[in-house]
Amino acid sequence: MDYASKAKVAGKVKFVPASGAASRMFKDIFAGMEKPNDSVRRLTAEISHFAFGDPAIFGSPAAGDDADCTRTARLLLTDEGLGYGSKPKGVLLFHRYENECRTAFAEHLVEGQEYMRNADGSVNLVFTISPEHKALFEAALEAVKNEYEKRYGVRYKIDFTYQDPETNTIAVDMDNEPFRCEDGTVLRRPAGHGALIYNLNALEQELVSIKNIDNVAVERLLPVTSLYKQVLMGRALELRDAIFAFLRRMDEGVSKELLDEIERWLDETLCIRFDALPESLEERAAVLRSKLDRPIRVCGMVRNLGEPGGGPFIVKGPDGSTSLQILESVQINMDDPHAAGALAGATHFNPVDLVCCLRNYRGEKFDLLSHVDSNAGFISFKSYQGRELKALELPGLWNGAMSDWNTLFVEVPVETFNPVKVVLDLLREAHQN
Repeated sequence: MDYASKAKVAGKVKFVPASGAASRMFKDIFAGMEKPNDSVRRLTAEISHFAFGDPAIFGSPAAGDDADCTRTARLLLTDEGLGYGSKPKGVLLFHRYENECRTAFAEHLVEGQEYMRNADGSVNLVFTISPEHKALFEAALEAVKNEYEKRYGVRYKIDFTYQDPETNTIAVDMDNEPFRCEDGTVLRRPAGHGALIYNLNALEQELVSIKNIDNVAVERLLPVTSLYKQVLMGRALELRDAIFAFLRRMDEGVSKELLDEIERWLDETLCIRFDALPESLEERAAVLRSKLDRPIRVCGMVRNLGEPGGGPFIVKGPDGSTSLQILESVQINMDDPHAAGALAGATHFNPVDLVCCLRNYRGEKFDLLSHVDSNAGFISFKSYQGRELKALELPGLWNGAMSDWNTLFVEVPVETFNPVKVVLDLLREAHQN
């Protein structure tokens, strides 16, 4: 942890993908809004345990009453009440404290000051949002910025960036026909988090911490979250320095002994192994240099307890070399018994807890777009206002978009992973005070 604070770094920033609307979070509530289902009944029964469950809005609904359940769902999702069904996750109230209720966005500010603080007291955060939600996020920032700066003794530098609409793709329904909205227009939707590689590529800072907007817990769990985030940062900088040292030695002169050392290190540290390498010293050095001189990511991995998410695998690439990769289930051929068995036997998965180093050993920014596997796009299943759809997604930000990076997996405690994929997740212990 001390290493992360003492190592020379050309700036650091927390990067938070936050552009998604909360429609998937409320999928079951949308489905039971007219005819209450189990999710709507539980929401109604425990409305007072949610940070947004203001009695002035919801009253005291009866869990077994269909009319009260329907009313609760409407007040939560539509403009009759909170309108959460069309708002982004980041501006929804997640946690209730004694004297305040916090949005997911506010919790990331609190988290950021704990482990991303610079020596001068500044904290850099970048949120990727949709342009139509800018006013909502600006209001969320205005509501807490001054208070948090005083409370935690920091200065926030917050930037909002947008997923390029040119990367949007046309959605289709479950019959593979263009998905049409209520007004008859064809739905075009953001092509997944893979499009954010353009936003990441625009950052000037060297050290980047990446964490999803919905993966935040109440503040009492911040010590363990902060500790292991610093572990990941320290490990990333150790890896960076080891790679930089090899590259500088190669600049001074190449020998068989040095190349043997690098090849062993790549195998033992990053699981990069080659079927065969060229016999010529110069050609072998060029291959090994190409593997060293790449962006770096250190990925936190938690024990697989059944949560959705990509898993850690060793994959053989087109050039015959192996590498560490994060694969989603949709990327795995389930008709292949070996591949299906590997997925079923996975002991860990990636909770989108990454630390990246984006500059080379000469201090120059990497062009991240040149390290994307453009063949790693996939079709995912999403929903829009409670209706199922299929979406074409670009290579995922921590999947194909980072497939040509130097990657290291580090186990972190499951306590650091507290996602809110559906609204009822907010009833879990990590989201209650």
